[in-house]
Amino acid sequence: MRIVGGDWAGKELVSPGGRVRPTSEAVRDAWLAWLAADLPEARVLDLFAGTGALGLEALSRGAATVDFVENGPSALHSLKANRARLRVQKRTRLFKRDAIHYAEALGPGAYDLTLADPPYTSNAGARLVRHWLEVPFSRVLAVEHAADRDLPGKGSKRVFGDIAVSVYRRPEGCRAGSVGSPRR
Repeated sequence: MRIVGGDWAGKELVSPGGRVRPTSEAVRDAWLAWLAADLPEARVLDLFAGTGALGLEALSRGAATVDFVENGPSALHSLKANRARLRVQKRTRLFKRDAIHYAEALGPGAYDLTLADPPYTSNAGARLVRHWLEVPFSRVLAVEHAADRDLPGKGSKRVFGDIAVSVYRRPEGCRAGSVGSPRR
């Protein structure tokens, strides 16, 4: 597994193996190319971060900062190694927490862009979207999911074989907040 685009294209990443399902390089490349206009100087939230590949790809392509949220031990080990390998500890934060609970504690406009890759077999993606529709904690929410599964709301969906990404955008005129961390 490696970074596909941007300043660190070709840099190898550590992968934990086992039950982790990292987003393929082709899907990651297409997904972040789709969001290219949203990346420059963005405050990014990477939920269900796994190895951190999505958030690190966003940094490589111009994002200012990334907050990673992950609670799986093997994924956390890889994520920490990948942050160190790319020397991005000052531009990133790592939260060892449940991704849904983290998102549910956020206020409106806490981030510019949220990338989420929840387990396909759970209802976490739908739950995350429903919460975002009530409290748009980022200007843009992008969720990876099984192609045969639709998420709530009116997002734009692109299909990559048996994988899909749905993107939701906060309506213009909604003002972003200045908080980048969850409410306590």
